[in-house]
Amino acid sequence: MSSGGHKRRGGHEEEHEEHENHERWLVSYADMMTLLMVLFIVLFAISQVDQKKFAALKTGLQAGFGAPVAVLTGADKLLDPGGSVAPDSVNIAGGAANVTRNPPINPQVDPQAVAKLAEETTKGQVGKEVKNLKQAEADIKKALKKAGISKGATFRFDERGLVVSIAADNVLFASGSADLQAGGQKILDTIAPTLRKLPNRLSIDGHTNSIPIRTARFPSNWELSADRATGVLRYLHTRDRLPYDQMVATGFADTKPLLPKSNPKSVAKNRRVEIVVLARVDNSAGRAVQELGNDAEN
Repeated sequence: MSSGGHKRRGGHEEEHEEHENHERWLVSYADMMTLLMVLFIVLFAISQVDQKKFAALKTGLQAGFGAPVAVLTGADKLLDPGGSVAPDSVNIAGGAANVTRNPPINPQVDPQAVAKLAEETTKGQVGKEVKNLKQAEADIKKALKKAGISKGATFRFDERGLVVSIAADNVLFASGSADLQAGGQKILDTIAPTLRKLPNRLSIDGHTNSIPIRTARFPSNWELSADRATGVLRYLHTRDRLPYDQMVATGFADTKPLLPKSNPKSVAKNRRVEIVVLARVDNSAGRAVQELGNDAEN
């Protein structure tokens, strides 16, 4: 009996061990469920908008640009604190229907008003400079009249400023020459005191007519016009004490005629040296200098 009872216990124990092996899948299932739950919690956590940081960014943009700046106004309200989506009635002009817009930090600037102010400021500066150049013109004319050479120079305005034109033909120079004559020296000595008092820079431009020249000294009108311009510049510096850094000399040959070649007066009229008193304004305002300077009312 004892041996039979022992076999039954042994058989019972073997059946109990097989029953425990059927429950092991529950452990793996529970571990998988735990990992999935952690994954979803992490995904939910990283999907939340940091409202404080978003508000700080918006405030910084507003302060920098002077007005509320956002790709979509009210974008900081698209998610409520619970993470749900805000109402669908959102538009690019005003945000959600139930969201109150923050007032702008700075008032909106009217572009037209700014443009008008800039235009008026430029006109004011140009007007002041033209007035100064007109006074210089009057002073030079007065000096020429006092010296008995009222017709020694003519005056006009272009986009650069006041142009004092002195005829080169038998006034400043003899034909085909760059040596200053006595009559030309007298004109320069007469206008120099006014030029010396001006804060403006001077451009001294040499011009010739269309008649070609070919000599050992002047192979073309380019060399002749440039030599005449630099001759006037050197004279104004050495004789009339105008500083070199206030002046520049340029030769234009016959490229900028006052009269067309077909005009009989062009031969004498186009041969000239011009002293341009450069207006102290921005280059973009040069056209206004020309228009205001040539206006008879000014």
